[in-house]
Amino acid sequence: MLTILGFVMIATFLVLIMMKKMSPIAALVLIPALFCVFVGKGAHLGDYVLDGVGNLAPTAAMLMFAIVYFGVMIDVGLFDPIVRGILRFCKADPMRIVVGTAVLAAIVSLDGDGSTTFMITVSAMYPLYKRLKMSLVVMTGVAATANGVMNTLPWGGPTARAATALKVDAADIFVPMIPALAMGLVAVFLLSYALGLRERKRLGVLSLDEVLEKETAEETVLVGAGGGDERTSLTKRATGGSASGTDAVRTEGAEGTGAASDASDDDGFQGLDPHRATLRPKLYWFNAGLTVLLLTAMIMEWLPIPVLFLLGAALALTVNFPHMPDQKARIAAHAENVLNVTGMVFAAAVFTGVLTGTGMVEHMADWLVGAIPEGMGPHMGLVTGLLSIPLTYFMSNDGFYFGVLPVLAEAGQAHGVSTLEIARASIAGQALHMSSPLVPAVYVLVGMAKVEFGDHTRFTVKWAVLTSLVVLGAGILFGII
Repeated sequence: MLTILGFVMIATFLVLIMMKKMSPIAALVLIPALFCVFVGKGAHLGDYVLDGVGNLAPTAAMLMFAIVYFGVMIDVGLFDPIVRGILRFCKADPMRIVVGTAVLAAIVSLDGDGSTTFMITVSAMYPLYKRLKMSLVVMTGVAATANGVMNTLPWGGPTARAATALKVDAADIFVPMIPALAMGLVAVFLLSYALGLRERKRLGVLSLDEVLEKETAEETVLVGAGGGDERTSLTKRATGGSASGTDAVRTEGAEGTGAASDASDDDGFQGLDPHRATLRPKLYWFNAGLTVLLLTAMIMEWLPIPVLFLLGAALALTVNFPHMPDQKARIAAHAENVLNVTGMVFAAAVFTGVLTGTGMVEHMADWLVGAIPEGMGPHMGLVTGLLSIPLTYFMSNDGFYFGVLPVLAEAGQAHGVSTLEIARASIAGQALHMSSPLVPAVYVLVGMAKVEFGDHTRFTVKWAVLTSLVVLGAGILFGII
């Protein structure tokens, strides 16, 4: 009974948010509360919720101060050189912009933190997507899938969890999987290329060279810098006609009209205003050093991640904005993102608390393991990889790696499949996991991109599943799994 109710609860949640019948926060709170009553454990709802909140509180704290820290770093110009490099490559070509999104997300994902990746990627690419009227779910889908593949880094979380749960070395899991994960990343780049071509076909070709040759008028478009309230200008010369002979995409300003201005000597596209008042060029190397130190401390686990970001945010604010009014302005500029993300995390705590507290997760996992045919025993690596795709989407990584994986590994050992093969197969589903409603970082992504979570889910799931299958298939083909 608990197994059926668990699957029905998850399906109900996904259907309602994808059909936009409920907001994600409301669905994360009300649906599990209702099913908790159905299970007959309504009296324990408070305990389940508090347990869930307690488990996710460090994550919420980390996200809160990470948003402030990286928001400040974006404000002061730390990432401007990276942004300019990506923008020079992208120019005004939709195909290049989508590929650039995948490349940027993959590079920034090296720090192992999804929230950081999404904040930097969206801050850099959002102005371009808005300017050319490109699909924002393409941006969120590509960024989430690229980050999902890179999330398998030993310091990203899943690999470390698998190593801990099965008592093996994380390096023995990750290093042999590098060729398969590389194939997954190639699949993401090919996907971004295909989606970019589709966007180019829909919008027409807008190369920056043609723009500069054919048009002397210039439009100014207002976009949000770093996801905050402060508005900065995005400048681009508008073309009189695209390569296909159609009129260029015209973008309106904040009041709905294009604003003409004098020609600029800049590169044409500027994702972040190079003249914004918050820039601190004299402190560039201090901020770069502080960020490197912070990421190093995070990888080396010198302190808990929430503590590191708390200290980093406090130091960044104090040094870059020594005056109290300026500090308050920076915090206020990023308050909306902080509230949206942390609110979603605590709402997700209700969902996970009820799933775990009522025993639904345990019963669902036991049913799935028990449903494996006896003849599939020698192929437990493949079975584990296939199960990792839906299970890491419908439950937290902790639930899968510490609850389900040991059972799968035991079943595999009984049929001669090594624990390391099971562990490697278990990380194949991470491309989809990063779009799970139980992953706090995805709310940073959709929140900053101003995309409905349901729209993101509808668009991304099929491509993320395909990428996960590529990783799994490559692992089997190369003899890794």
